[in-house]
Amino acid sequence: MGSAGASGTAGSDPAATPSPRPRLRDLAELVRAPAALTVPGDVLAGATAAGRRPDLSTAVLAASSVCLYWAGMALNDWADRDLDAVERPERPIPSGRVAAPVALGTAVALTTASLGLAAAADGRRALGVAVPLAATVWAYDLWAKPRPVGPAVMAAARGLDVLLGARAGRTRSALPAAATVAGHTLAVTALSRAEVTGAQPWLPRTTLAATTAVAAATALGARPARRNGTGRRHRLGVVGGLLAYGATAGRTQAEAVADPSPGTVRRAVGAGILGLIPLQAALTAGAGALRSALPLAAAFPLARALSRRVSPT
Repeated sequence: MGSAGASGTAGSDPAATPSPRPRLRDLAELVRAPAALTVPGDVLAGATAAGRRPDLSTAVLAASSVCLYWAGMALNDWADRDLDAVERPERPIPSGRVAAPVALGTAVALTTASLGLAAAADGRRALGVAVPLAATVWAYDLWAKPRPVGPAVMAAARGLDVLLGARAGRTRSALPAAATVAGHTLAVTALSRAEVTGAQPWLPRTTLAATTAVAAATALGARPARRNGTGRRHRLGVVGGLLAYGATAGRTQAEAVADPSPGTVRRAVGAGILGLIPLQAALTAGAGALRSALPLAAAFPLARALSRRVSPT
């Protein structure tokens, strides 16, 4: 449920002997650990859109989602290990810091943990969404990523992640939120394909237009509570989230329009991933759950700070 990228020290020897015991920092880079902060908001947005009050089972589903995100990142690097040896030799596998079998085993273990947590949270009802979600993540990394359908498959994974929070029986009311998150993901994933080579100017223009449309759809779809005068505060929460979303994802995409070089595109993709957090906060506030949106607002600066240490792409 994210885009592949690079972070580390360029110039590492891709033929280096893999370490049998990778350091925790190397594993964190493999799974792009800080980027997992963009995931719990999917479940929270789905739960509030479905009219559910976040509870312990919501937190367990969010943990399930994080495990699957990390699994997808590890699987991504395992599947791309030959390509990364040429284009991104500093990544954990080609640099020899993480053995390929360890990366694959990490993906399998984290996927198993994800499904186990989903079952613990809501039994077969949660597995009814979690199993297709896991299948979509694995299909993206192993088959769809290099194909034209790749961005759509990644978008479907993020949409299913939102529906995981809504749970079976209430997914219909969460479909608009799922479609909004999926639309953003589609744009960012399409742009991520130009991280190494740079983009034609039309691509960042298209993603910027998509970001604008996502923000407009979120604003128009907001249905904040009106009781006890709380409607105004909820609307302010929506506006605040969307302003942060535009300043993060929209601004860097505008920069990529002016300069579609690889470095600028890579920054736009990273900002697009982080921009999911204020978008999720706006969706949650728009569903009338301002208090539930506040932890997402608090997580956003933390995610930005951590992304400077470990790239989210």
